[in-house]
Amino acid sequence: MAPSAPLLTVRGSEGLYLVNGPPHFTESTVFPRESGKNCKAYTFSKDGTLFAWGNGERINVINVTTKELLHSFDLPKAVCLEFSPKNTILATWQPYTNTIANKLHLKKINDFVLSPGPQPYKVAVYVPGSKGAPSFVRLYQYPNFDGPHAALANKSFFKADKVTMLWNKKATAVLVIASTEVDKTGASYYGEQTLHYIATNGESAVVQLPKNGPIYDVVWNSSSTEFCAVYGFMPAKATIFNLKCDPVFDFGTGPRNAAYYSPHGHILVLAGFGNLRGQMEVWDVKNYKLISKPVASDSTYFAWCPDGEHILTATCAPRLRVNNGYKIWHYTGSVLHKYDVPSNAELWQVSWQPFLDGIFPEKSITYQAVPSDVPSEEPKVATAYRPPALRNKPVTNSKLHEEEPPQNMKPQPGNEKPLSKTALKNQRKHEAKKAAKQEARSDKSPDMAPSPAPQNTPRNTVSHSTSGDPEIDKKIKNLKKKLKAIEQLKEQAATGKQLEKNQLEKIQKEKALLQELEDLELGI
Repeated sequence: MAPSAPLLTVRGSEGLYLVNGPPHFTESTVFPRESGKNCKAYTFSKDGTLFAWGNGERINVINVTTKELLHSFDLPKAVCLEFSPKNTILATWQPYTNTIANKLHLKKINDFVLSPGPQPYKVAVYVPGSKGAPSFVRLYQYPNFDGPHAALANKSFFKADKVTMLWNKKATAVLVIASTEVDKTGASYYGEQTLHYIATNGESAVVQLPKNGPIYDVVWNSSSTEFCAVYGFMPAKATIFNLKCDPVFDFGTGPRNAAYYSPHGHILVLAGFGNLRGQMEVWDVKNYKLISKPVASDSTYFAWCPDGEHILTATCAPRLRVNNGYKIWHYTGSVLHKYDVPSNAELWQVSWQPFLDGIFPEKSITYQAVPSDVPSEEPKVATAYRPPALRNKPVTNSKLHEEEPPQNMKPQPGNEKPLSKTALKNQRKHEAKKAAKQEARSDKSPDMAPSPAPQNTPRNTVSHSTSGDPEIDKKIKNLKKKLKAIEQLKEQAATGKQLEKNQLEKIQKEKALLQELEDLELGI
């Protein structure tokens, strides 16, 4: 019987051990903690029922549920372990000595990727171009490797020094990120990347990315019917595409370089790790609504829990040797568990216990942050770098990059630009005053109504005043002018610009000016 929550495996200088998943987070008793120095490898079986690890002397295999030691092998130098899909074989890394069962004869093969899942097995192979000939990726189905028509699909392209090939879960299509080491146009330090789509039914296409720049990440949804790409010069765009390579939803731009679908495919995390601050955007991709925006600073590892509700982020050595540790989050942004490795120790690896599909059913999405006993940490606000020559000068409201909101938050064509909070507040005040004035006029008796203007009044002298008194109208106009200037000063202050003393004094007079304007408009 499967446990209520997946276990967490932790490997570091403190040893190799298991931790019970949410909501307990206590050390598991499945096996005693091993000394950390010699533990170089561990793995779960695909269904999570078996666990194997090496301690520098032997490879041990246990049943996770019964805690029974099933096998122990004298393999002190094994550094990589892998269970077969049916849990009948444990493969350990060693020089290749098995019998060759079949060969794919193709000149200059540079890379290949086997498809996931059950039979029939498929393989994608990459052959780089030479002497003016294009590079190509071909898809084959094992064991049909021979003959000119053996390939299921073929896609050729130029500008490819290397490729990354990504099968979808159902093994029906491959995404190919083709990269060149150098961008001959000089536009990018990272070289040049293009994204291609190849299906086993023979269809292929180039995925058109609307923003220039590097391709940071591409990930398939578990449904195998859509994929998300993160691309373009910072701030990067993120877009979901369907199998026709048409854009389905545009997330706009932001500080991101990675994407992670939940196991059920109903939640997508866009994140900015590495040289970015660790900001995450958690999206409901059925309704395209933002759920939360937590920050996981200095993270070197991210993984969804098989239950589709919890997230693991970690800071591990050797990528970072300080502030090592891990956090377990709920997707609504709450940190449920946090472990910081002591300053004299290191965390090397951490991962979830795997489970077969369907063990954890998909749950409806909640937008309210779940309660947590872990104190929340306010993320440090990083100030933008300013050259020494500009540090004593006022900050101007200039942005290096234009930020683009998600497509469902963009103003629709023909709509006015959204008002600022201050402008919206002033607009509501003005509308309230206007309504009060109209109500006051309607309360007057008919015999108190103003007499009509003389018939011989010239048309070009008709006043647009609200009071009928030119002096009062002039005062109202001047007051509105002053209030508009104050509004501009407040907007400048909000962007970080330092104001002069007389400008700050003007802002302090806003309340009195608003009261004076209200009195004049109401005729007090």
